[in-house]
Amino acid sequence: MKKTADPKPPEQLQLTASMQIDIAAGEAGEGKQALPRFSMIAYTGGPMRVAGWRYPVVVDLAGLAIPSQARPIRFGHDANSGVGHSHAIRVKDGQLVAEGVISRDTAAAREVVISARNGFPWQASIGAGVEQFEFVKDNQAVTVNGREFTGPLNVVRKATLGEISFVDLGADGNTSASVAASAKEKNMDGTDTTSTDTTSEGKEAPKVEAQATTGTEAGTPAVKAAADTGIMADPIADMRARAAAEQQRIAAVRKVCGDKHAEIAARAIGEGWDVTKTELEVLRADRPKAPATHVRDNNVTGAVLEAACMLTGGVKGDDVAARYGEQPTELADNRFSGGIGLQELLLEAAWANGYEGRNFRDCRSVLRFAFANSIQAQGFSTVNVAGILSNVANKFLLEGFFSVERTWRNICAVRNVSDFKTVTSYRLIGKDQYEVVAPGGELKHGTLGEESYSNKADTYGLMIAIDRRDIINDDLGAITTVPRKLGRGSGLKINDIFWSTFLNNASFFSAGNKNLLTGADTVLSIDGLSKAEKAFADQVDGDGKPIGILPAILLVPTALSATATVLHKSVEVRDTTASTKYPVANPHQGKYRAEVSRYLSNSTYTGNSEKAWYLLADPADLPVIEVAFLNGQESPTIETAEADFNVLGVVMRGYHDVGVALQDPKGGCKNKGEA
Repeated sequence: MKKTADPKPPEQLQLTASMQIDIAAGEAGEGKQALPRFSMIAYTGGPMRVAGWRYPVVVDLAGLAIPSQARPIRFGHDANSGVGHSHAIRVKDGQLVAEGVISRDTAAAREVVISARNGFPWQASIGAGVEQFEFVKDNQAVTVNGREFTGPLNVVRKATLGEISFVDLGADGNTSASVAASAKEKNMDGTDTTSTDTTSEGKEAPKVEAQATTGTEAGTPAVKAAADTGIMADPIADMRARAAAEQQRIAAVRKVCGDKHAEIAARAIGEGWDVTKTELEVLRADRPKAPATHVRDNNVTGAVLEAACMLTGGVKGDDVAARYGEQPTELADNRFSGGIGLQELLLEAAWANGYEGRNFRDCRSVLRFAFANSIQAQGFSTVNVAGILSNVANKFLLEGFFSVERTWRNICAVRNVSDFKTVTSYRLIGKDQYEVVAPGGELKHGTLGEESYSNKADTYGLMIAIDRRDIINDDLGAITTVPRKLGRGSGLKINDIFWSTFLNNASFFSAGNKNLLTGADTVLSIDGLSKAEKAFADQVDGDGKPIGILPAILLVPTALSATATVLHKSVEVRDTTASTKYPVANPHQGKYRAEVSRYLSNSTYTGNSEKAWYLLADPADLPVIEVAFLNGQESPTIETAEADFNVLGVVMRGYHDVGVALQDPKGGCKNKGEA
């Protein structure tokens, strides 16, 4: 199991659990009002589904730091909705238990007390800062908080408790919620909530007064008589009592709502709410609203946005996690579960760089902030959207680059050049054989002859714009489609340069170089291949001695692909003509690797043929052709930037530094395949 401190986890972890709460009045000191108290199981120690994490999360309570016993108690993790504070927090039986008092005079505090008294099952949620977590893989077991869990899940090994909040809905069903009110409990205005009487044993017992409707201070005499006797003595009096009680309820509702909450009053009167329910609705309506300005989510980093783009582009989640890390991938998958759009990507980057707008209406400002790189001085941690787009685009650019034919890479030598100057290679000839060295003698010098081969790299490129229409259409496909086109274009260009050079070979493969065979007997067959094999083996160096290199590659056009495969794989070859009665053993089986290119017979290239084929040496031994790349960069490069002023959008440019040149004629033999 691997401990992971990077990539960075979310700054705040919020785990929601069912809360066991005991709301009761505390003991009042002299001259002080008693405060309601609570006790809760804030966290049960089990796995939770947490926003921003792909797999369940378990907090290791052994590694949970509690800065002090007095931690703030809030409503819904809102710093503006304080409820009270704790005075005791401890870990008991693998659970986090907290006790405290409702000490804040806020609308949220009043709602918690009133709702608890009405039997509402409040639940708890802890807010903690994550310092270290560990990912447990599928089917692996781990013991945390005295219990064994099986992956996949995340174990938060180190965290610091920040606050605890009352919430109305939790994720942990393992604990039950119960609410108990003690006798002579005080309202927050100091009035008694329950009156008591004394039983025959001298104990206090609750005393309940029968009332016709809720919301009145006392029942009418007629209703009390009915409650005592169970008989309604006077129906008319009862109707009057009910009408009076309804009028009292309506008056009480209007008093609670006032002029400010006329809509709540109308609904309460129409639906028959009592005063308590009306008070709760008024408290909720008076709760401070979230500010209208955008507050950036610090968890949305460049890595998260890149991972979201990759997932939206169809890259597998495991591949994305391997590149960006488990947690950024989880956060990207959860936050942008439906896929991230181009507008959303640019807005996230703009917000990270200080943009205050809420939408894409001012698209030029969004682009300016998204591509800004100097906003850190204002206190923001920047997101480089140009880098994000370039990194994402490079992934899909390579897909396009590798989607075209790459036979050229299997038959050429590759050279690394450091600039665009012509580079020259010399082959050692003349005195290139070792000489006998007498005892105590010195080695003799070889000489560099006149055989030299040159090459140079040139730059090829293309620029494509993602314009305002793509952005307005929120087309993230532009980030994947455009790079694929640029990558494919680069691959096609290398093929074009390579095969144009290779096929324009009239002076390279020639009778003078003894590497060109013509005639009807050069058709690709067992006999034709045997003839080419002999011609290749008979080649000599500058001293007239054998070159000592064996052929390794059989290069053919598409029309000869099947024949080349048969010669490479078959032990024997059957001739189906009527005069042939016996199979012929194939002496070339397994000798030469077959390579097929559609460019060899394409009519747009000089020197094309459907019948000509080539027997080549391994390019590592003696290359007939060489490809040079600047600084060894074989794949193209893509860059992204905001477009010029006259173009509203994003510009992507791809370029490739490459050069191709024929090398040593002795490294191959061309067979015309016809007379």
